[in-house]
Amino acid sequence: MVYPKVIEKRLMAELPFMATENIMMDAVKAGGDRQELHEKIRQLSMEAGKNVKEKGLDNNLLELIAADPAFGLTLDELKKTMDPSRYVGRAPKQVEEFLAEVVNPILEENRDVLGMTAEIFV
Repeated sequence: MVYPKVIEKRLMAELPFMATENIMMDAVKAGGDRQELHEKIRQLSMEAGKNVKEKGLDNNLLELIAADPAFGLTLDELKKTMDPSRYVGRAPKQVEEFLAEVVNPILEENRDVLGMTAEIFV
């Protein structure tokens, strides 16, 4: 069984690590120094990773970044960048194509063997 809230919780625990490049670019646009911010993101990511992996705590990377004045970003601004759809690239389109070109033809070809009608909607 799929539990959307469990998936969402796990995704949101990792998403700040995946979004560090975007966060850094937002901070540069706000006037930050790219090299300095890159090093700070590296250090803060290591601290947050240690909190998660060694201490079993929640990922606090966004809070650490918001607390650092070099980034010039608030926690609310950082949270707005945590929309997972910004980080999936072509994946939704690739899934649609795979279903249409590979899965659905196999299901249709074997409909009688399966003994049921199957449709997949994304």
